[in-house]
Amino acid sequence: MYTVLDLLTTNARRTPGRTAVIDGDTRVTYADLHELARRVGNLMARHTGPTDRVAILLPRGAQTLATFFGVYHAAAIPVFIHEQLRPRQVAHIIRHAGATLVCTTGRHMPLLRDIHLPAESIVDVASIQEPALPASRPLIGPDVGALIYTSGSTGASKGVTVTHTNLVAGASIVADYLQLTGDDRTLAALPWSFDYGLNQVLATFAAGATVVIQRSTHPPDISRTLVAAEVTGMAGVPTLWAAMTGPGSPLANQPLPSLRYVTNSGGPLAPVTIDRIRTAQPHTDLYLMYGLTEAFRSTYLDPELVATRPTSIGKAIPNTEILVLDEHRRLCPPGVVGELVHRGPTVALGYWQDPQATAAVFRPHPHPPAGAELAETVVYSGDYVRTDADGYLYYLGRRDEMFKSRGVRVNATEIEAELMASGMITAAVVAATGDRSDPRLAAGVILDEHGATVDDLRAYCRHELPPHMQPHDIVPMTTMPTTSSGKVARAMVRAWLVERHTRERVAP
Repeated sequence: MYTVLDLLTTNARRTPGRTAVIDGDTRVTYADLHELARRVGNLMARHTGPTDRVAILLPRGAQTLATFFGVYHAAAIPVFIHEQLRPRQVAHIIRHAGATLVCTTGRHMPLLRDIHLPAESIVDVASIQEPALPASRPLIGPDVGALIYTSGSTGASKGVTVTHTNLVAGASIVADYLQLTGDDRTLAALPWSFDYGLNQVLATFAAGATVVIQRSTHPPDISRTLVAAEVTGMAGVPTLWAAMTGPGSPLANQPLPSLRYVTNSGGPLAPVTIDRIRTAQPHTDLYLMYGLTEAFRSTYLDPELVATRPTSIGKAIPNTEILVLDEHRRLCPPGVVGELVHRGPTVALGYWQDPQATAAVFRPHPHPPAGAELAETVVYSGDYVRTDADGYLYYLGRRDEMFKSRGVRVNATEIEAELMASGMITAAVVAATGDRSDPRLAAGVILDEHGATVDDLRAYCRHELPPHMQPHDIVPMTTMPTTSSGKVARAMVRAWLVERHTRERVAP
């Protein structure tokens, strides 16, 4: 398979009657999905030219997948937009991508309030009455396959430009290490505007398996679908897993014999959450993973090692090299903190219409293989990690999260990991407030719902953490804001903690 469209057409040719999508009581075969995509492709071919960008503002479903693949029939470029974004954010993505067509429904029209588009540039996919496109426009692997907009949790949303080769490589690699087969049924609960959610679907199609649509993220609803559809695999982010293992979720009290594996990315899982998943479903493999939009997936931890290395992000995924470099781009030995640099076939082309940001992140390989004549591009993640003596990686945080606490250089994520290790909380965000030369540490936390108190956590910190990692203020929170991809919006929480500190200082 060379292009994303091949993930559909190959299955439609080889196993036309196999179920591609389960959406409630509806079953859509690969042949039917392909036919629907060809009908969408006919419409696209009349309204767009090759490489035109097409915005897809739709809920998860078979029609949305048909629209996605239909864009490829016309050799255009899809841009998924999360339906929970606000009109201003939707308008930014459409303008920045230069989308010439928006595929949506009447229910989502209000989200287009802040952008003026001609009527012919907006298509309600529910009303498509096109015949199938006779022949697809040609595509090859190096062609641009999608623009994936970051959630904006660490700044303005940027469009990552990925090729068909990137998307297909990511799909096949993940399908490989998850050991997906045509018998698998993957729960699609993550947004497809999120690289993690999109890769999950494409990996399923790479194996000729079945995608199970899940629109509601309410834990009991998810659990019902897991049972009803006999789901074999599910991906989630820490906030979702915390909700799925909380006292209000039936996951811990419901046998799920079909659930073969679950995955986590988008941040570290709290040890208490890991324990609850493994206790609730002991037969289910748990994959702890790390990735970045600029290169999809970078590392994963073998499920057999989760019990002994629960804080590790594992090792490089297949067909990928992970380097740990110091500030002089030298390789770091085990135990020495450096920046994670990703090399492999999933490295994106760069940021759409942003050459300056592209040059800062996508750089020539500092240690090219012997005999290499051309400079291979690698991704500098901006994430700090270290390896242990066995080569396993441990995530420490972002470059811009470093500061000195009580004279010792430390990273906010390191402190958050130590707080999570207490087993008393399910989420933590640490901010350095006040004077940057001698900051006061504030920690926003969500306490576990099994009796732990702030005083208990303070006592744990006094006994288990060195002075420079002990928060001055621990602020209990009932919830934390999340990005459109479901991850904790850390920048928002940190800004709130800093503002709270400032208010308290000036209060009479």
